[in-house]
Amino acid sequence: MVQIPNTPTSADVARLAGVSRATVSYVLNNTSAVRISEATRLRVHEAARELGYVPHAAARSLRAGHSRMVLMPAPAIPVGHLYGRFLSELQGALGRLDYTVVQYGGAGLHGDEAARAWAELRPVAVLVPGAGLGPQGVAVLKRSGARAVVTVGPGRVEGAHALLMDHEAVGRCAGAHLHARGRRRIGVVLPGEPGLEDYALPRLAGVREALRGTDATVTELPLAYSEEAAAELAARWPASGLDAVFAYNDEYAMLLMRALQDEGIRIPGDVAVIGADDLMLGRLLRPRLSTVHIQLPSGRDLAELVDRAVRDPGGEPEVHTVLGASVVRRESS
Repeated sequence: MVQIPNTPTSADVARLAGVSRATVSYVLNNTSAVRISEATRLRVHEAARELGYVPHAAARSLRAGHSRMVLMPAPAIPVGHLYGRFLSELQGALGRLDYTVVQYGGAGLHGDEAARAWAELRPVAVLVPGAGLGPQGVAVLKRSGARAVVTVGPGRVEGAHALLMDHEAVGRCAGAHLHARGRRRIGVVLPGEPGLEDYALPRLAGVREALRGTDATVTELPLAYSEEAAAELAARWPASGLDAVFAYNDEYAMLLMRALQDEGIRIPGDVAVIGADDLMLGRLLRPRLSTVHIQLPSGRDLAELVDRAVRDPGGEPEVHTVLGASVVRRESS
């Protein structure tokens, strides 16, 4: 019969490290109120690794009066490489601040219903990407013990901290660039996928703002993300008279550019094309794809915002406008 080893305890770690159980607790819970030498910290961590000891999160939460769990609902829309890299950086930064990041994938839940599901896990903080959470949902989360609710998206919610993503700036950059290149009949792709309108419409508004007062026109171009839809749009292109297109992002730009080329439309001779996100694949196309480079906030800055809010839950909600945008001109425009 296989002998199942006993679960190691903090007392076992204390004996092996030659310290008290209280010292083990201070070290493994990153308690800053007690001064402990670096040598002792290393000895405790080494003993815990050797025994395979892992602190009990629920017990730690009871002692602290709150958990160290930061809940991140999975985005309701597919995220690209740029946003995925930002989330990875954020999770690493929160981990270094001794928070445990849990991604919640409750498909089909929206708004206040989703907030109630998140509240059941009793997180100390919730980071909500995109739109959909309302003031009532924020209140539900706070009543359940969440010390910080932070939204990351195009708008703010009463009671929550907010990182406002200025997607109009992306459209302004693209529109101004195309106009400076001598283009006057500009199309703007609006993705057909549900959930993207919160990002696409501000980008469209940004293009309109950049061209306001000029002799340029703006035409909306609804487009599903499929080869068939792109081919249908490309077949109608000569009749549209458009000489440029801002294609929402690089993925839509690459899809449409290929379809236009299949129709014999020259890029940039007949149509200038620009996307957004500055994906590596766009640099490999011929012609190389012009794009709007987007600078997201650093994961470390957002992690520090969460930590401040957890430490001071009664403070006024912070609101920061982020999302730097700049044009990277290549051959397609």
